[in-house]
Amino acid sequence: MSASKTPMSAVDRSWLRMDSPTNPMMICAVLVFEQPIVINRLKRTLNERFLCFQRFRQRVTQEGDRIYWQDDPLFDIDNHIRRIALPGESDKEELQALTSNLNSTSLDFRRPLWHIHYIDNYDGGCALLIRIHHCIADGISLVRVLLSLTDTTPEAKLSRLATKPLPPPANAGNRLRRFTHRILDNGQTAVEQGRLFLQSIRKEPDYPLKLATAAGNIVVDLIKLGLAPLEPHTGLRSPLCGRKQVAWADPISLAEVKLCGRALRGSVNDVLLCAATGALQRHFRGAGEHIPECGIRVAVPFNLRPLRQPIGTLGNQFGLVLVCLPVEVPDPIMRFRQVQENMNRLKRSYQAQVTYSLLDLFGRGPDILERRALALLSNKASAVLTNVPGPKEAVYLAGAKLVQPMFWVPQSGNIGIGLSIFTYAGTVQFGITVDRGIDADPSAIMGYFRESFTEIRDAALQRTEHRVAANAD
Repeated sequence: MSASKTPMSAVDRSWLRMDSPTNPMMICAVLVFEQPIVINRLKRTLNERFLCFQRFRQRVTQEGDRIYWQDDPLFDIDNHIRRIALPGESDKEELQALTSNLNSTSLDFRRPLWHIHYIDNYDGGCALLIRIHHCIADGISLVRVLLSLTDTTPEAKLSRLATKPLPPPANAGNRLRRFTHRILDNGQTAVEQGRLFLQSIRKEPDYPLKLATAAGNIVVDLIKLGLAPLEPHTGLRSPLCGRKQVAWADPISLAEVKLCGRALRGSVNDVLLCAATGALQRHFRGAGEHIPECGIRVAVPFNLRPLRQPIGTLGNQFGLVLVCLPVEVPDPIMRFRQVQENMNRLKRSYQAQVTYSLLDLFGRGPDILERRALALLSNKASAVLTNVPGPKEAVYLAGAKLVQPMFWVPQSGNIGIGLSIFTYAGTVQFGITVDRGIDADPSAIMGYFRESFTEIRDAALQRTEHRVAANAD
C-alpha cells in the first residue's frame, strides 16, 4: 500500500455510505466574525494548521468493494474556498437562507470533501460557512480542528508553511518492511495487554468477574437497543424532501445556565436538555398536535476520544445514545428531574460503545445490511442533538474576533431534525436544522428554546428563594 493511498476505516466507511440525497453526511459550521478577514491570511492559516492533516488533501476512491483515502494530485486550496457576498441587507435571515441552501447540497466527491464559503460584509465583519464530510472525522474532533486555527489574541503570527518532502515511492521491499512492522507491533500489543491483564488480577482477584459483568452489561444494552420501541408517529417524523431550513437563536448567558443548574443540583447539560425538551413541547402545542405520552427520543453523539488527547489523526471515535425527552411533563422542575434521571441512567450504560461497535460491524459488511440496520435505528429517534463545549474565552482567526460560532452534525436515515448546543466565551449558542418536509418552523423553535430556558430558570430561582426563606425561619 502506497503512502499516498490508505484504506478507509470501517466506521468512517459507515458514515460515508450513510450519505443520501435527503441527508448529505456533512458537518456544517457558521462562524461570524467582528471584523473582515484578509483572505490571503486566511489561506496561510489553513495551509499551516488545517492542511497539516493529510486527510484534507485526500479524496475518496473506490476499487471494487474497497474504499481508500488517496492524495489528490490536483489539490488546490482555491478549489475549496469561495468568496461571496449576501444580497440585500446581508442580515441574519439572508445568512440562514444561504446556510439552508448549502446544507441541502452535497460536496464534490471528485475532490477532498470539504469547502469554505467566505461571506463578505456580514454585520460589519464577515462570516465563514464551512462544510466537511462526516467520514473525515466526528463533530467533536472537527470542532477541535477548527478551533486549532484560532488564537487567544489577534496579534498571533504565522510561520511559513514548511515544504514537506514527498514520501518515497512504494516498492515490494517497503511493503514487506511495513507488513513486518505491523506484525511486530501487534505482537507487542498482545504481550502488553496480557501483562496488564495479569497485573490486574494480582491487584484485584475479582477482576475477571468484573470483566465478565461488564461484558454481560454490554450484551444487555445491545438487546435493549434492539428491542427499544419505535418512535411515536408525530409531525417530526414526516417523509423528508432533502431541502434544509437552518436557524439559530441569540446567545444566552452561560452564567445564568450554571446558576440554574446549581439551584436544581444538576449540571449545565441537564438544564440545556430540559430547555430543548420544553422547546419541542411548545412546538407540539403551537402546531395543535397531540403530545406523545411517553416522550420522544433524540440521538446524542457520545465522545469516546479523551478530550485532552491531542488530535494526531482524524476519524470517527464516538457512539450514539438514545435520550428520552419528557415532552409530556408540563411542570418545568419535574421535567428537569426526569431529564436528569434519564441522563444519569445512560451514563452508567454501555450504549455508546455498543453503537460504535455496530457502526464498525456495518462498515465491514454489505451495503444493504448497513442500510437496513440504519433504517431500524433511525426509527427510534425523532432528532439528533449535539452538545459540545467550546473555548471559555473569545478567540481570533487570522486576526478577526469570533463572536458567534454554530455547528450542526448531519442526520441519518429518515431523521430530519438536528439540534445543536455549543458553549463559547460565556454564552450558549443554540441552533436547529429542519428538513422542509417536516411541518416545523425553525425560527419559532428557537424562540421556544429561550422561553423554555426562562421558564426553568425562573422556577429554579423561585425554588431557591423558598429554600432560603424556609431555612431563615
